[in-house]
Parts: sequence; structure tokens; C-alpha cells
Amino acid sequence: MKSKSNIPYKTNFNSPLGVRGNSPLGVGGYIFFLLCLLLSSCSSKMQLPKSEKLYIGAVVKLESTEKVHKGIIKSIAEEAVRPIPNKSYFGMRPKLWLYTMAGEEPFNKFETWLRKTGEAPVLISNVKPAATASIIDAKLFNIGIFNSYTQYKIVEKKHTAKVIYTSYIHKPYIVKNLIYSISDDSISRIILTDKKNSLIKPGEDYNLELLQFERIRIDNLLKNNGYYYFNPEYLLFKADSSVVDHSVSFKLTLKDNIPQDALRVYHIHNVYVNQNYSLRRQQTDSIRDTIMVQNTVFQGNRSEMNIRPNVILQSVYLKKNELYSRQNHNITLNRLMSMGNFKFVQVKFSDSDTVSGFLDATILMTPMTNYTFRAELDVVTKSNNYTGPRMNLSVLNRNTFKGAELLIVNMAGSFEAQLSGINKNLYSYSWNPQAELTFPRFLVPFSIKPTKSIYVPKTVFSVSYNFLKRANYFDMNTFQFKYGLKWKENIKTEHELNPVNISYSSIANESDAFTALLTSNPFLRKSYEEQFIAGGSYSFMYNEQVVPLKKIQFYFHATAETAGNAFSLIKIIGGEKPTPENPSKIIGAIYSQYAKLSVDVRAYYNFEDNNKLAVRFFAGVASSYGNSATLPYSKQFFGGGPNSVRAFQINSLGPGTYLQDVANIGFLQSGGDIKLETNAEYRFGIYRFIKGALFVDAGNVWLQKSNPSSIGTPFAFSGFMNELAVGAGFGLRVDVSFFVLRFDLAMPLRKPWLAENNRWVINQIDLGNSAWRKDNLILNIAIGYPF
Repeated sequence: MKSKSNIPYKTNFNSPLGVRGNSPLGVGGYIFFLLCLLLSSCSSKMQLPKSEKLYIGAVVKLESTEKVHKGIIKSIAEEAVRPIPNKSYFGMRPKLWLYTMAGEEPFNKFETWLRKTGEAPVLISNVKPAATASIIDAKLFNIGIFNSYTQYKIVEKKHTAKVIYTSYIHKPYIVKNLIYSISDDSISRIILTDKKNSLIKPGEDYNLELLQFERIRIDNLLKNNGYYYFNPEYLLFKADSSVVDHSVSFKLTLKDNIPQDALRVYHIHNVYVNQNYSLRRQQTDSIRDTIMVQNTVFQGNRSEMNIRPNVILQSVYLKKNELYSRQNHNITLNRLMSMGNFKFVQVKFSDSDTVSGFLDATILMTPMTNYTFRAELDVVTKSNNYTGPRMNLSVLNRNTFKGAELLIVNMAGSFEAQLSGINKNLYSYSWNPQAELTFPRFLVPFSIKPTKSIYVPKTVFSVSYNFLKRANYFDMNTFQFKYGLKWKENIKTEHELNPVNISYSSIANESDAFTALLTSNPFLRKSYEEQFIAGGSYSFMYNEQVVPLKKIQFYFHATAETAGNAFSLIKIIGGEKPTPENPSKIIGAIYSQYAKLSVDVRAYYNFEDNNKLAVRFFAGVASSYGNSATLPYSKQFFGGGPNSVRAFQINSLGPGTYLQDVANIGFLQSGGDIKLETNAEYRFGIYRFIKGALFVDAGNVWLQKSNPSSIGTPFAFSGFMNELAVGAGFGLRVDVSFFVLRFDLAMPLRKPWLAENNRWVINQIDLGNSAWRKDNLILNIAIGYPF
């Protein structure tokens, strides 16, 4: 780096460090020395212009002679504090240091990068404390503290300065009452009928923001009752405050000189639909060809219409002669967009030319192309050293039968092999054709009353075939058919019901090694014997992550599944009693009978600096009965891996205290009937789209006591806590919003298969030992966040 003169900000080290290859410090010593130098440079005070000091932030203090809730008031006052000081990490300011390293005028790409990456110093001269104090008082006024006043004091040290704001406050004024004085009788009647839902409650603190939200709520109420041209600005809250009891009385009125259109109730007259609207060439002259379907005018020739009119009308809630409703307006927009056939949908309203008090609605839809082809190629790597390519080809038809049916035809294939270890020559490959057809409505043998949800209900049919080759073990053929229903109550709540879910698997070309393995493990043998599964499932999901700016977000997902009950009922009616010792068959295969339940609960705490604390708890239990002694292999619970306890190889945990010999058994890990798992992860930003994480995981899987297998220890409430595996680690993520590439490095803290008093292995951590690192460090590479 070339030297420069007259640079106002520079770090305090004096000369470069010469490193000689035969130095007694060694390479590690120099790395340590350079790290210390870097840290000291980051934390050092910059040489600032004369009489300038680095602004390091502000403190807000509250003083009151009355009892007040200072926490909430203080957080509101702190929102007014500006500017934001340079970011500090453990007393260091690395971004400020990077900025000053570039000098005042960068002259090469590296220094330009340093300048852009770093942060310019925030100086005390940039702070306007008097203006900030006024803004604090204004914010306090908006929450009912009408007579506050704020003073400030600048506290200076040798190189830094901060500002202390002291606000003298009183108890917020409370709402005494709300009187409705609406001059228009029809509007008054609507508002009074719904006043129980008012946001303004007597006895609560005055809040300007709530008054604004109340006007918006009333405006939505009126628009759902035909007042198309009404506006929140036409509502006026008149306030009368009392110093005696610190209260405010409100009177809600209409402003003077409101346009007459805003006081008129509107109905829908004509509804026009154009499903071939182009944003590039907006049609100015009228379309000659139209057809009338259910009092709705469709523009264009029927043969040219991409989707049948009656299918479109299932999502149109604007009806001729009905009262205008903002709710029906929004439902129409959202349903048409969620069909997945249109790029844009808009509804234009205009006053009817023939009837007063009526609106004409024109629905304009810009179609998407019917067909899409997609090819995906990626490389999958697992914590058990299995790596290989995966490819997926898919063709999508958005309008299969001219009813907005979505058809997806996939062809997927993969290959994976263990690149190192005992099973170096072990590999597997698979190919998987699949077809999925989705209808934008319920297809059921009975009628369902339409709801006013903004989301389109869906019926899904899928059929698939999977061929799996496990080298040196077996070939497996799997056929699956599923019929399911999906619907959403709102943006946060979703349901999925699969009344029919059938899969049939057959195993061929069994090797002697695989046969010997099954002979030595009866539990595994039973799992592979019962490969005909016919049942149904239901899942419920509640997800607050779709709600932006919520400080604490919750996620809940529950799934229930059963199989084999209908077959067993038929057998029992026919006089046959299925038992595990004498299992019944369907189409020549033993069918599985079981019940399974799982719950996934998560919470996300969002910090103001966009960092996040995420925690998860998962619990699952399954039980085989009737025709089955054990669960099918595909329905068992597994622990360990990139989305589980990351300090242990994929599917390697349990059952209970059992130690799986992953190096020898290859793909055939053992699962369990019960799974408990909890995870905690602190996610933080490093640089733009580079994120970091610190995490700890704990969990295991167990067999039930009724399971005939003798592997590991069965689940017991009195002892399961002592059989949990625990791991921790650090993660790096490349997060570009639509794609997240995750690298999680983890190490075990507790191994459940060790002797009971020796399971904690924290004291054995030895990062400098290559043998320890090889046996204990697990690098998980995955797409997406673990939860």
C-alpha cells in the first residue's frame, strides 16, 4: 500500500512486520501475533481531526415523581436518538478500522473495497442533541405524556464522546370515554353496530398511533358496506384533556365538506373479465366478442379463452347487484393470483354510465406461459462421507384441462458413494419419475360450502415410482399414490389432509451381506418385511414467520398418520384376526399397521440489529399394532445430521444407548419409535450476505418397551434425560434471500453410548489433536436453514 500524506484518520501501528522463515516464534506464533495486532488495531482510537471526538452513542434517562412504566416509555424515547454510532463488537469497531485503512482518497480497488465495506467515523459534531431532545418530547407526546421536557448533556473523554438525554415525565394521560357524533345516520349506525371492536378503550393510555389505526379500521368497515369512495381522512377525533385527572375525552365526528360520493352506498353493476390483458398493449378500443356467464361479461371469443369461464368465476366474489365490499374485492384479487396462471391481476372500478350509485368492475388478468421446463443439477454431501450428484428434470403445465389444473412431471436421479472410510466402494443410485396434478378446488364426493378465504383450496393427486440400487445390498422398487386436500385459513394457518396415501415396496437381488445383516438384526428385518403401507394423514401448521417486523415469531407443526386400519377391519369382519406372529397380506405383501404423531414447535426472537435467536423442540411417537410388530423403515424416527443433532453423523443416533457402527453398516442405520430433540441457534450477520451462527443441539431416538428388538435401551421417562446426545458448534451461511448455503461445524459434548458417568466429553476436547478432530468434528453442508 502506498503511503499518503494529510490523512486525517489512521491506525496507530507504526511499521510493517517482517516475518522470517527460521523465526523461533514459528508460523503459529506469528499468526497469533498478527491476530493480536489486528484486534488491538480494531479497538484502538483513531487519530481524528483537531477538536473532534468519536461519537459512541447516547443514553436516555427518565425522571418522574410519579410511578410510571419506564421500560416501554424509555424504548419509545430511544427510537428518536440519532445518529447511530459506529457498530461495536466487544469494544472493537472493525468496520471503522477498515474504513480508515483505505485512507481519505482510495486509489486502488482494494482500498475502494475497504472504504465501501467499512463505516465512516460518526463524530460528535454530527450530533444535533437539541433537535433530538425535541423529537423525544414529540414521541412522548404521542403516547400521552403531554408535558415532558428533555435536557441533554455531552460527556467527553480523550477520544470519545456520548450524549445523555434526561426526560422529565409524568404518567401518560388515559382515555376517559369515546363519544360518537356522526352526522350521517347510515354511517353512524354501521359504526355503532361494530363499536365493540373499537381500538380505543376507556382506561387505556392515550396513543396517537391507535387513533390512526382506528380510523383505518372504521374506513375498512365502511368500505365493506358499500362506501367505495370513503377515506380515513374524513374521520376526525376531537380531544378534550383534563389536567385534574390526567384524562382525555374523545368525540368522533365527520369532517366538514366531505364529497357526496363518500357518503353514498355503491352496488356492483356490470362485471367484466379479460383474462388475456397485456400490460404492453393496453386495449383502448372495445373488444367486439363477449360472452355472458352467470351475469358476468367475459371479453373475447370462448375458443380463445385460456381458462374456462366457470373456473374463473369460482374465484370472483364481485357479483352483479351486490353491495360493494372491500373484502370481496381483496378475495377476488388474491384468489385469482393464487391460481398460479397469471402474472398480474387488477380490478378497476368506474361509475356506471347507466345507473346512479352503481360501479362497473373490470378484472384484468395478464396470463403466464402455460409450459415451463426446469433442469436442476447439484451435488449432495452428507456428514457420513457419502457424496454424489443429483439431477432433476421437470415439465410444468399450468392449465392442463383448461381449468387451471397444474401438472408437474418430474424425473429425478441421484448417485452417491462414500469417498473415504471402510465402505469406500459402497455406493447407491436411484431414479424417480413422478407426476403430480393439482386442481384449484376441492374434489370430494360431497358438496362444500364456499368460504371467504383469500386462498384457493387445492386437491392434489400424485403418483410416483422409485428405483433404488444399494450396491452390495439390494434393489428396491417403490410405487406410491396419494390423494390429498390443502387449504389455508389465513396467511399463518394451513391444513393438509391426505385421505389416501398408498405405497408398495419390493426388494430384489438381496446380497448375502444384506441377508446376514437382517439375520443378525431382527428389528431391521421386520422393518424391511412390511413394505405395503395404506393409510392417511393430517397436518396442521401455524407459522408467524410470514408476519414481518414481529419481534417474537412462533411456529407450530403437528402431523398425525395412521395405516392398515381399514385392511385389518376387513380381515376381522371376514373372521381373520391379524397379529404380528401371523400377519395378514394384501396383494401378496404384509401390510403395515401403525399410528404416528409428531409435533414441531419453534420460536424466533428478532433483535433490532437483525440478529436472531431461534429455538426448536421436536417430539414424535409412533406405535405399531395389530398386523405389525415394528414400524416400516421409512416411517421410523432418526437422529443426527444437518437438520438434527449436527455433532453426529446423519441418522447415526440411538436407539437409546446403542452405538451404531456407521462405518460398517453403510446406508442401513437403525431408527426408533420415539424421538425427542431440542435445538438453539443464535444467528448473526458478518458481512452483507455472509451470516454466522452459534448453536447447540440435543436429542435422541428410542424404541418403545413393546418393541421386540433388543437394540439399545427402550424409552423410559425416568431415564431419557440421561440418554440425550448433545453437540455444539459454529456455522457459516451464504444467505442471498432466495438461496441459503449452510456450513455447520459441530462437535459432540455428550455421547449417550458411553458408560453412564462418562457420557459428558467436554473435558476431552482437544482441537490441536488431529486424531480427536477426525473422530469428533462433523462438517454439515446443506441447503437452507436447519429450522
